[in-house]
Amino acid sequence: QLQLVESGGGLVQPGGSLRLSCATTGYNLNYFPIGWFRQAPGKEREGILCIDYRNQSTFYADSVKGRFTVSRDNAKNQVFLQMNNLKTDDTAVYYCAALGSPVPGACMEYFDIGRYHYWGQGTQVTVSS
Repeated sequence: QLQLVESGGGLVQPGGSLRLSCATTGYNLNYFPIGWFRQAPGKEREGILCIDYRNQSTFYADSVKGRFTVSRDNAKNQVFLQMNNLKTDDTAVYYCAALGSPVPGACMEYFDIGRYHYWGQGTQVTVSS
């Protein structure tokens, strides 16, 4: 079973940056479409961005567009989430998730939380002065 592990969370001041990573062992993460989600206290989990398995398409929610960037490092078998110009509203637990198999097409076509089969345990990001 594919197991995902997020890392890189922490406490950062508004305007600061963090880079989260999503990794796994025993599987080639390059075959799996990946989504990043977050859940703030008292709120539902929301999708913020996705990347297809071919590294050809990405999608960003309006709340993070222009500030967050997703990328793959095939050699390291990891997916990264670079977060810049962080705001207090970005405070949440961040999760990476993978679909169960390679799905063709742009990732936004299947960017639905219910379609992501494998989830990491999450990493806390706190933006505070």
